[in-house]
Amino acid sequence: MNGPRRIGQTVPEVAGKALGKRGLAFGSLINDWPSIVGHQLSLRTAPDKLSFPRGKREDAVLHIRAMGAIALELQHLEPQIVERINSFFGYRAVAKIKLIHAAPLTIQKPTVRPRDLTMDEELSVMTTTATVEDEELRATLERFGRSLLARPRPAPRRR
Repeated sequence: MNGPRRIGQTVPEVAGKALGKRGLAFGSLINDWPSIVGHQLSLRTAPDKLSFPRGKREDAVLHIRAMGAIALELQHLEPQIVERINSFFGYRAVAKIKLIHAAPLTIQKPTVRPRDLTMDEELSVMTTTATVEDEELRATLERFGRSLLARPRPAPRRR
Protein backbone atom coordinates (compact mmCIF):
# COMPACT_ATOMS: atom_id res chain seq x y z
CA MET A 1 0.00 0.00 0.00
CA ASN A 2 1.54 3.28 -1.12
CA GLY A 3 0.53 6.62 0.30
CA PRO A 4 0.64 8.35 3.65
CA ARG A 5 1.29 6.26 6.74
CA ARG A 6 0.87 7.14 10.38
CA ILE A 7 4.09 8.18 12.03
CA GLY A 8 3.60 5.50 14.70
CA GLN A 9 3.96 2.90 11.96
CA THR A 10 7.28 4.25 10.72
CA VAL A 11 9.03 5.03 14.01
CA PRO A 12 9.83 1.38 14.90
CA GLU A 13 11.22 0.81 11.42
CA VAL A 14 13.46 3.89 11.44
CA ALA A 15 14.46 3.75 15.11
CA GLY A 16 15.00 0.00 14.90
CA LYS A 17 17.59 0.53 12.18
CA ALA A 18 19.30 3.28 14.16
CA LEU A 19 19.42 1.34 17.42
CA GLY A 20 20.23 -2.02 15.84
CA LYS A 21 20.23 -4.95 18.26
CA ARG A 22 19.67 -2.64 21.21
CA GLY A 23 16.03 -2.18 20.21
CA LEU A 24 13.37 0.40 20.91
CA ALA A 25 13.31 -0.30 24.65
CA PHE A 26 16.90 0.86 24.90
CA GLY A 27 16.13 3.96 22.86
CA SER A 28 13.34 5.03 25.17
CA LEU A 29 15.56 4.28 28.17
CA ILE A 30 18.29 6.57 26.82
CA ASN A 31 15.81 9.30 25.99
CA ASP A 32 14.11 9.26 29.38
CA TRP A 33 17.18 8.47 31.52
CA PRO A 34 17.11 11.84 33.36
CA SER A 35 13.46 11.41 34.35
CA ILE A 36 14.07 7.83 35.50
CA VAL A 37 17.16 8.32 37.68
CA GLY A 38 16.96 12.06 38.33
CA HIS A 39 18.86 14.96 36.85
CA GLN A 40 21.97 14.73 39.07
CA LEU A 41 22.55 11.01 38.48
CA SER A 42 21.88 11.35 34.76
CA LEU A 43 24.70 13.89 34.46
CA ARG A 44 27.25 11.36 35.78
CA THR A 45 25.84 8.07 34.45
CA ALA A 46 24.48 6.68 31.21
CA PRO A 47 22.82 3.43 30.13
CA ASP A 48 25.21 1.52 27.89
CA LYS A 49 23.50 -1.74 27.03
CA LEU A 50 20.31 -3.63 27.85
CA SER A 51 20.92 -7.40 27.70
CA PHE A 52 17.84 -9.60 27.69
CA PRO A 53 18.09 -13.36 28.22
CA ARG A 54 17.88 -15.24 24.94
CA GLY A 55 14.31 -15.39 23.67
CA LYS A 56 12.91 -13.21 26.47
CA ARG A 57 11.91 -9.57 26.80
CA GLU A 58 12.12 -9.36 30.58
CA ASP A 59 14.68 -9.79 33.38
CA ALA A 60 17.38 -7.93 31.46
CA VAL A 61 20.73 -6.79 32.78
CA LEU A 62 21.21 -3.05 32.36
CA HIS A 63 24.83 -2.02 31.86
CA ILE A 64 25.44 1.51 33.16
CA ARG A 65 28.51 3.64 32.50
CA ALA A 66 29.78 5.35 35.66
CA MET A 67 33.10 6.41 37.13
CA GLY A 68 34.50 6.92 40.59
CA ALA A 69 32.35 7.49 43.64
CA ILE A 70 29.12 7.54 41.65
CA ALA A 71 29.57 3.80 41.01
CA LEU A 72 29.40 3.14 44.74
CA GLU A 73 26.28 5.28 44.98
CA LEU A 74 24.70 3.32 42.11
CA GLN A 75 25.38 0.04 43.88
CA HIS A 76 23.59 1.39 46.92
CA LEU A 77 20.67 2.68 44.82
CA GLU A 78 20.35 -0.39 42.58
CA PRO A 79 17.00 -1.63 44.00
CA GLN A 80 15.41 1.82 43.61
CA ILE A 81 16.79 2.31 40.10
CA VAL A 82 15.61 -1.12 38.97
CA GLU A 83 12.18 -0.36 40.43
CA ARG A 84 12.03 3.01 38.63
CA ILE A 85 13.06 1.46 35.32
CA ASN A 86 10.47 -1.29 35.63
CA SER A 87 7.81 1.27 36.54
CA PHE A 88 8.83 3.22 33.45
CA PHE A 89 8.41 0.17 31.21
CA GLY A 90 5.34 -1.11 33.03
CA TYR A 91 6.72 -4.62 33.53
CA ARG A 92 9.80 -6.37 34.96
CA ALA A 93 12.10 -5.38 32.11
CA VAL A 94 15.28 -5.15 34.21
CA ALA A 95 16.34 -7.64 36.86
CA LYS A 96 19.73 -6.21 37.78
CA ILE A 97 22.33 -3.59 37.01
CA LYS A 98 25.93 -4.14 35.96
CA LEU A 99 28.32 -1.21 36.30
CA ILE A 100 30.89 -0.39 33.65
CA HIS A 101 33.81 1.70 34.87
CA ALA A 102 33.80 4.32 32.11
CA ALA A 103 32.79 7.92 31.69
CA PRO A 104 29.30 8.48 30.29
CA LEU A 105 29.34 9.27 26.61
CA THR A 106 28.14 12.77 25.93
CA ILE A 107 26.89 14.12 22.68
CA GLN A 108 28.52 17.44 21.97
CA LYS A 109 26.64 19.77 19.67
CA PRO A 110 29.02 21.72 17.51
CA THR A 111 29.09 25.36 18.48
CA VAL A 112 28.33 27.67 15.61
CA ARG A 113 29.83 31.14 15.70
CA PRO A 114 27.41 33.81 14.55
CA ARG A 115 28.46 35.46 11.33
CA ASP A 116 29.30 39.15 11.04
CA LEU A 117 26.51 41.36 9.73
CA THR A 118 26.83 43.12 6.45
CA MET A 119 26.70 46.92 6.41
CA ASP A 120 23.17 46.77 4.93
CA GLU A 121 21.99 44.43 7.70
CA GLU A 122 23.50 46.67 10.39
CA LEU A 123 21.84 49.72 8.80
CA SER A 124 18.51 47.86 8.66
CA VAL A 125 18.67 47.10 12.40
CA MET A 126 19.50 50.71 13.24
CA THR A 127 16.74 52.23 11.08
CA THR A 128 14.13 49.74 12.29
CA THR A 129 14.77 50.58 15.94
CA ALA A 130 15.47 54.31 15.49
CA THR A 131 11.90 55.34 16.38
CA VAL A 132 11.98 53.60 19.77
CA GLU A 133 12.31 56.36 22.38
CA ASP A 134 13.37 54.28 25.40
CA GLU A 135 17.17 53.88 25.08
CA GLU A 136 17.33 50.61 27.04
CA LEU A 137 14.52 49.06 25.01
CA ARG A 138 16.09 50.27 21.74
CA ALA A 139 19.46 48.75 22.69
CA THR A 140 17.78 45.46 23.60
CA LEU A 141 15.88 45.38 20.31
CA GLU A 142 19.07 46.15 18.38
CA ARG A 143 20.91 43.26 20.08
CA PHE A 144 17.95 40.98 19.36
CA GLY A 145 17.81 42.05 15.71
CA ARG A 146 21.55 41.52 15.28
CA SER A 147 21.38 38.07 16.86
CA LEU A 148 18.53 37.06 14.54
CA LEU A 149 20.33 38.26 11.45
CA ALA A 150 23.66 36.74 12.52
CA ARG A 151 22.28 33.23 12.87
CA PRO A 152 23.61 30.83 10.26
CA ARG A 153 21.10 30.27 7.51
CA PRO A 154 19.75 26.73 7.29
CA ALA A 155 20.98 24.68 4.39
CA PRO A 156 18.46 24.39 1.57
CA ARG A 157 16.43 21.20 1.67
CA ARG A 158 17.10 18.63 -0.98
CA ARG A 159 14.09 17.09 -2.59
